[in-house]
Amino acid sequence: MDGDTAIARILKAEGVEWMACFPAQTLIDKAAQEGIRPIMCRQERAGVNIADGFSRIMNGKKIGVFTMQRGPGAENAFGGVAQAFADSVPLLLLPGGHERARIGVPPGFDSVSHYAGVTKWTGHVNLVERIPEMMGRAFSQLKHGRRGPVMLEIPSDVADQEYPGRFQYTPVRELRSGADPDDVRDLIAAMLKAECPIVNAGQGVLYAEATGELLEFAELINVPVLTTLAGKSAFPENHRLALGTGAHTSTLMVDHFLKETDFVLGMGTSFTISGFNAPMPPGVTLAHSTNCAEDLNKDYRVSHGAVGDAKVVLRQMIEEVKRQVGEHGRGDEKGVAAEIRRVRAEFMAEWGPRLDSDEVPISPYRVIKELSGALDVPNSIVTHDSGYPRDQMVPFWETVSPRGYLGWGKSTQLGYGLGLAIGAKLAAPDKQVVNVMGDAAFGMAGMDVETAVRSEIPILTVILNNGVMTHYRDHMPYASERWGSNRLGGDYAKVAEGLGAYAEKVDTPDQVGPALRRGLDANETGRPAVLELITKEEEAVPSFW
Repeated sequence: MDGDTAIARILKAEGVEWMACFPAQTLIDKAAQEGIRPIMCRQERAGVNIADGFSRIMNGKKIGVFTMQRGPGAENAFGGVAQAFADSVPLLLLPGGHERARIGVPPGFDSVSHYAGVTKWTGHVNLVERIPEMMGRAFSQLKHGRRGPVMLEIPSDVADQEYPGRFQYTPVRELRSGADPDDVRDLIAAMLKAECPIVNAGQGVLYAEATGELLEFAELINVPVLTTLAGKSAFPENHRLALGTGAHTSTLMVDHFLKETDFVLGMGTSFTISGFNAPMPPGVTLAHSTNCAEDLNKDYRVSHGAVGDAKVVLRQMIEEVKRQVGEHGRGDEKGVAAEIRRVRAEFMAEWGPRLDSDEVPISPYRVIKELSGALDVPNSIVTHDSGYPRDQMVPFWETVSPRGYLGWGKSTQLGYGLGLAIGAKLAAPDKQVVNVMGDAAFGMAGMDVETAVRSEIPILTVILNNGVMTHYRDHMPYASERWGSNRLGGDYAKVAEGLGAYAEKVDTPDQVGPALRRGLDANETGRPAVLELITKEEEAVPSFW
């Protein structure tokens, strides 16, 4: 067998059943011969996004893979990889490479050096007999520590070379570790002494599949929980201790408790200072539990730390609470649940009318409410696109199950959500998957609706079409007013219909619900659906910092 076949057999051994791709990479056909289905996208960035969405839903237990040709293919994929790196998503990139004698010779594109800044690890296979070793290193990087993209370049002459001797490969087993018991003891002691502690839960809770442990811990000491944007759905937002998500936009409950708190436990989060993370209040005691020691004291100086897998560490914390205060923990002696209810009522009194709006053009907030009513939310996966679809959905979409919502944002590339939705459906074919995007995002990525049609991946895409790039006139007022540079046009329902999807355009709020049901019915028959909703330019969002 040749090098490509050896790689394909390793992918199969690691549980890879399909592979996003864009020609002409010789690995595609060899993988297909080994039973790995090719999902051919319309452009490389979308292929990376598809692999990304799959890895998120699988929590890294199975890895999304994307392969592309050397040169232009590797160049075009860069943006998608940068997005996955920003949001700590494990995916495997297998670009073709120049023959070994031409590596590093201009003007050839050297993926190893160029991708070093947006991957967790990069390498290339210099000898065909090293394929098992190098693929094993790649999968070990994918399954341990901070998650992120990994890239292994395959020189063309290595791909064609005959593998010598006996071929052997053992799949990489994921290993987990806990924290130092003394660190856990001190952290819990400090947390129990605090007047108003809160937990800030991140994506690490999702990757560790530790929602059950987080629930048990929160209920044991009656501590309120907010999530990061990437961690949204790590804690059920219909729970009495849920504050919602703290991101670029947020809930009033998050803002209220961040102002009241004297102790924040960051659980499975990087504690990164970003416009898409709630800022930690100054002068507050911070504790940090992460599986990546490099995150400790990166942006915030912490008083207590516990390095380890979120599931293992949360179990340690639960046992330590029981040791310090008793088997049943402590009651809600400070009335936390009642305070959350009070603030939530105040929040919804202000924002609820937007969710019920009968305005024409349609309020995007009305769309959010109609969508939540049309879906079986516990059995659905919803994601957003960049900009206002994200900012409007995050505070009001109530997540109830892990990975029922894919939140993202440390990088904010338009069109990213469509590929995520396709990958999510491949990971969870029995769940309804919905992508909500703006008209600008559809312009960036809409052609991959055809990928979903051709590949028989029935997702629902909701386009919020307000005809403008919202808020950008503030950044370029003259260009916007004189030339209309922030205005967009197009009949996106017709475009989607031309790509083979079920498509509708909706102009009035009373038709949003019925159109959603028709789109979901189309999905039930195996057909992707696109709904273009003509919405108002809505700039009001709940932002507190």
